[in-house]
Amino acid sequence: MAKVEHPLAALRQFLPEGAFEPVVQLINEYKVHLTVTKARKSVLGDYRHPFMGANHKISVNGNLNPFEFLITLLHELAHLLCYEAHKNRVEAHGQEWKQIYGQLLYQFIQMEIFPADIKKCLLKTIKNPAATANGETQLLLVLRKYNAIQREGFQLVANIPEGAVFEAMKGKVFKRGKKRRIRIECVEIATGHVYSFSALTEVKLIGV
Repeated sequence: MAKVEHPLAALRQFLPEGAFEPVVQLINEYKVHLTVTKARKSVLGDYRHPFMGANHKISVNGNLNPFEFLITLLHELAHLLCYEAHKNRVEAHGQEWKQIYGQLLYQFIQMEIFPADIKKCLLKTIKNPAATANGETQLLLVLRKYNAIQREGFQLVANIPEGAVFEAMKGKVFKRGKKRRIRIECVEIATGHVYSFSALTEVKLIGV
């Protein structure tokens, strides 16, 4: 029993206040093997359905702030619940998953766990959740404000003014251009080449 209780107790440090008990209830109910991993560039979390007698497996990056960690975990738990209901008969991020994920988010919103700005974004997300975290740009921009460690002199591309000069991509210098849908066009100063940046790219501001 001690081997089970220890990792669950350790999970508390990754979650916002008020989320630990309901999360543990879900983990115990569905016998989830939860792993907190090192940062991964390609994904924030991952779900693997049971295979040959194994439990459901979920992994979440441990470098996320508590609110982003919880939302990522709920995203993966929605995959679990969708699998329980439909197995592999539906699309991974189809309407069935979106409905389940939206319901999970709403349950935790009602617990008053999230600050007002995150809550506002989540209420929009519920209407049509994106398949990946990168599709929730506005939500992630708000979530990143709650990171405990902010790199001095660095900002997200979305938060610097048009025309500002910044350093990115191994020392290359760019001027921020206009936003095109969800990405931002930036011009490399040395070559004049135009690059498309994610609004969430962290860069070093040089001048405005």
